[in-house]
Amino acid sequence: MLVLITYDVNTETAAGRKRLRKVAKQCTNYGRRVQNSVFECILDNAQCITLKAILAEIIDESVDSLRFYYLGNKYQTKVEHMGVDRGIAADDTLIL
Repeated sequence: MLVLITYDVNTETAAGRKRLRKVAKQCTNYGRRVQNSVFECILDNAQCITLKAILAEIIDESVDSLRFYYLGNKYQTKVEHMGVDRGIAADDTLIL
């Protein structure tokens, strides 16, 4: 399923900037960045639960926030894009 993950991490302190880097790194491990604090991730249920747990451990819930939008398996009809695209689609094959 496609999960859209957005976050807002308070970066007023060094600890906040460190949390921001950690959140971005974990999201990069599971999907692709489509905007600064927005990631598209193709996940199964187990991966989704794992990623949510990892991110919950990183953020400070008193000043940071995470949002998960579950677009499902038939997300192609739910996503519309205009303008410059960043990289390959989340569900495309990447050969190294």
